[in-house]
Amino acid sequence: MTRTAIAKKQDIEKKWYLIDATDRTLGRLASEVAKILMGKNKSIWTPNVDTGDFVVVINAEKVKVTGRKLDEKIYYRHSGYLGGLKKETLRSLMNRRPETVIMLAVRGMLPKTKLGERMIKKLKVYRGSQHPHQAQNPQQIEL
Repeated sequence: MTRTAIAKKQDIEKKWYLIDATDRTLGRLASEVAKILMGKNKSIWTPNVDTGDFVVVINAEKVKVTGRKLDEKIYYRHSGYLGGLKKETLRSLMNRRPETVIMLAVRGMLPKTKLGERMIKKLKVYRGSQHPHQAQNPQQIEL
């Protein structure tokens, strides 16, 4: 009888990947990044173990969205106080903090558990093409 292999912490090799978000559709980019963060692109993927890699996304301000989402998509947050509901359109959030848009899109595609919280910490998003992770020697991939 063959047994299912379960990944152990010492068997997992973490790599660094660099993704350029220039002219990439937001949702398609986020789903590919989420797969890498979860480790679903590896043969040793295990649901309850973090087998994913680190991802550095550059040029976040150059990501594109389709349709009328720039004006119709609304992000909500609440301060915790009465009347503290804040809302912001995708266009204004892209102008103010484009890194947040990609982070929120990827976070929505990850598990809503402690494991998902560890996975999102391996995502680094930067507005321009400069990033401080040259020492990790990230491998550029084309999605």
